[in-house]
Amino acid sequence: MKNYIKTLIVLFSLSITFYSCQEEEYTFGDIITPSNIQITADLIGADANNPNGDGSGEVKFTVTADNAVSFKLVYDGTEYVTLSGEQNIIFSKLGLNTYTVTAVASGTAGVTSSKSIQVDVLATYSPPNDLIEKLYGFDPANPTALTSRTWKIKASKPGHFGLGPVGGSIPTEWYGAGPDEKNGVGMYDDRFTFSSDGTFTHVTNGDIFGRDPHIVNELGPNTSGTVDGADILNYAYADYTGTYSLTAPAGVETINLSAKSFIGYYTGGNYQYEIFDRSVPNELVLRTTDAAGDFDWWFVIEIE
Repeated sequence: MKNYIKTLIVLFSLSITFYSCQEEEYTFGDIITPSNIQITADLIGADANNPNGDGSGEVKFTVTADNAVSFKLVYDGTEYVTLSGEQNIIFSKLGLNTYTVTAVASGTAGVTSSKSIQVDVLATYSPPNDLIEKLYGFDPANPTALTSRTWKIKASKPGHFGLGPVGGSIPTEWYGAGPDEKNGVGMYDDRFTFSSDGTFTHVTNGDIFGRDPHIVNELGPNTSGTVDGADILNYAYADYTGTYSLTAPAGVETINLSAKSFIGYYTGGNYQYEIFDRSVPNELVLRTTDAAGDFDWWFVIEIE
């Protein structure tokens, strides 16, 4: 009888173990490599008289593919990740130049396919001396000298950070931070250096401030930051160096940062910061639109 009971216990234990193992089996479904990649390039302002664009250097790329879950565009070592397959890229080298851009379509389990396109783009904008003197210390008496300036969020000024409607003309129309209101969230100790050679250096001091989910989708999982509504405070992120260019689409002076570079608060989007106002000495008022197209985000920065 005892042996019989022991046998039943062993059989019961084995059945539980087998069932547990069965429960832990997962499947990703069929792994299908993306195919039929199509990439188009629409040059902003292009027409019969201006086949290479309006001189802003801006191009809208659209990528489609069968069985793709996300896309990225790669140009000159910079990657632009886009879930929709649409991405604007600005080429600022003066004159008419030919650029090669590669579209990468990602499928399930990370399998990828790629296709490249060449595009001829005209860029005619040359930033005025007073802008580049302010931004990075340009000296017209020594125009080839390597110069730079470091900026920070002007925390002491009301409305130094905030948001409003997309395309609005009133800074921080819907919300503006009060003086030092965002102390301790990973923004005020950041430093942004613009150099005359086109490099952009962001000293984060170990953490940053950003918008959820854009910051996680584009920079990686949140490992230590505090989630506060749609914000992530003190998201761990190391110093980095990117690039920037200056353009003026439709006459609006704009700082174009390389992908995943940002100023003040990570919002994703096109990494373009319109210079809304530069009339105050040692100060710039900037705005950018977030990745979801929900808000315009405003920043006041000052020379350190």
